[in-house]
Amino acid sequence: MYSNNSNQITPALIRKALWGVAGIVVIIVAMAFIRPWYNVWSQEMEGKAEFAKAEQNRKIKIEEAKANLEAEKLNAQAEIERAKGAAEAIRIENGSITPTYIQYLWVRQQSDLNNKTVIYVPTESNLPILESTRLLFDNK
Repeated sequence: MYSNNSNQITPALIRKALWGVAGIVVIIVAMAFIRPWYNVWSQEMEGKAEFAKAEQNRKIKIEEAKANLEAEKLNAQAEIERAKGAAEAIRIENGSITPTYIQYLWVRQQSDLNNKTVIYVPTESNLPILESTRLLFDNK
């Protein structure tokens, strides 16, 4: 009859199979204990990372607030210096304001108008010239 020696089950093969099954069982049992510890450790690391991120964001906000405070202080100092300059100019002008100086200031102001079409011309009695549109009606 036909005999196949390669498929024979020997005690050494059974011993190897039992050691393999025992190894797999040991790995499964080890994973059953290790996995919960790993999950706890993983959550702890995630919490530490989130805490570090929140701490960094808080530090950034504090630095931004400090920068805004410094900017506001500098703006306030600039405003104080502007006010001091204006007060000094008023003090100087108080002793020397004459009608001629007022006309000079008016003329200087007109240079800032660029190409405006409306100009109010002061007269001796400080009344506007009412006939300024007369030429518009005469040309029609």
